[in-house]
Amino acid sequence: MSDRVSAINLTRELIRFDTVNPPGNERGCAEYLGRLLEQAGFSVSYHEFAQRRASLVARIGGKPDRLPICFTGHIDTVPLGAMPWSMDPFAADSDNGRLYGRGSSDMKSGVAAFVVAVLALAPKLARGPGVLLVITAGEETGCEGAYHLARQGDALGRAGAIVVAEPTSNYPYVGHKGALWLTACTRGVTAHGSMPERGVNAVYKAAHAIAKLERFDFGVPPHEVLGRPTLNVGTVRGGLNINSVPDQAEIGIDIRTIPGQDHEALRTRLADFLGAEVEFSTVATVGSVWTDPAETWVQQIFGITSSILGESPQLRTASYFSDASALTPACGGPPTLILGPGEPDMAHQTDEYCLLERIEQAVEINIRIVQQWCKH
Repeated sequence: MSDRVSAINLTRELIRFDTVNPPGNERGCAEYLGRLLEQAGFSVSYHEFAQRRASLVARIGGKPDRLPICFTGHIDTVPLGAMPWSMDPFAADSDNGRLYGRGSSDMKSGVAAFVVAVLALAPKLARGPGVLLVITAGEETGCEGAYHLARQGDALGRAGAIVVAEPTSNYPYVGHKGALWLTACTRGVTAHGSMPERGVNAVYKAAHAIAKLERFDFGVPPHEVLGRPTLNVGTVRGGLNINSVPDQAEIGIDIRTIPGQDHEALRTRLADFLGAEVEFSTVATVGSVWTDPAETWVQQIFGITSSILGESPQLRTASYFSDASALTPACGGPPTLILGPGEPDMAHQTDEYCLLERIEQAVEINIRIVQQWCKH
């Protein structure tokens, strides 16, 4: 192990790239990883959907009768937030077993762990069924990079299984809910605030809509593991000044969906429920992901993680969405697990960190996953 790239050091290097999204600027980070992979024999391509916004696809090996295994992760991060950090968010400093920095858990440690794992196995992988790496830009704002790749047609190809290295503390998750983000707009007629009877108050209309949203019925039974779909009003904006009747208001709606829900049909159901005075526009739509835990490959991964974590995995799912919403269907619908070294509770937090021990642990898990895949 001593002669290979250190996953901890690679995580540090990735954190030092400022890829806060917006604006993202992920290309430099993608190229850094691409050079490492090319030197190990991977073929590499970059897919840019906006200036300096590039995703990386890397491949090695392959057999006509076996599909490759895919590892995926994103290299953009969320903004730093309003609260001051006690650690420099781009210095990648460590203290007391923790590696600090924006993206340390979500999810540059996950990307580093699978890159280091496949670099260690590269000579053997060139003769095996193959590995596909998909390292994306723009995940945090609705999986832009992953959907761009999916639309390219020939950028990805099929995969036999997918590991998404989002933060799970190295615990395998079998799925996540989808997300439908909507903006609901109400309109009115402006007037002087001292004569409200001469106007139509769009904020009042929005308030009535919000009250109704609390009673919205999705009309579907809960999923056996993912549970029920949810709806949250996350933002309300209306009016330009206190002494005018507002003629427009906007409501930001965050819906989390379960397998079997069609987002377009759900939007229509919601529009019918709120009535004609509410106009809708879609901000983002990403599908849910679910893999039957009885799948042979899933059980193999459960065995690998239990031997390293010291406990048998129970069925768990992620509360967040991931690039698997785009990549799993684009790669032919293979079994998909979410499995990475980051701490789920640290995602998007001030003073975000990842445990150093988890990073090395993730490398070993990923090595065993690849070795298992190449056995047959």
